[in-house]
Amino acid sequence: MVFAYAIPAVVSWGLLGLGLGALGLITPVLRGTALAAAAAYGCYYGLVELSGRRGMAPPGRAWQVPQAMLIKVRPRQRVVVWGALLGPGFATRNPFAGFGMLPLAVTAMPGVGAAVVVGAGIGLAHGTARASALLRDARDLSAAPAEPEPRPSRNRPQVSRPRTSRCC
Repeated sequence: MVFAYAIPAVVSWGLLGLGLGALGLITPVLRGTALAAAAAYGCYYGLVELSGRRGMAPPGRAWQVPQAMLIKVRPRQRVVVWGALLGPGFATRNPFAGFGMLPLAVTAMPGVGAAVVVGAGIGLAHGTARASALLRDARDLSAAPAEPEPRPSRNRPQVSRPRTSRCC
């Protein structure tokens, strides 16, 4: 499962690095601008954090994976769809302020090779982290004990209730 998330993320971020690195060669001022924007971005969120105030919402989207893409799909295909969308993190909700800095960091690299390596590294870290968190949560849910049956009361009649279980 980790590969289903990590591989699309590495490829997507590597291609982003290739494109932004090439663009930085064509327009050298872009690298300096990206570096300044990354510094300003980091300073803004750092000051907001230090002040304890609520700043701008971090970049993201409200949905994760559209359900229409998962209806009537085999489990392996579902993992591929999830991995392709959640692994790179571009089209999904990322509630972390630092995520917006990552493309700026790739753009600020001094050459195409460095941009590809940094992009692929970001993709590997992001995709692996997403898959690992999912596996951890799935393991925690499967290890959770089932809810105990309610004890019958002598004063009330026994009512059969369907058991509920935690699921993802």
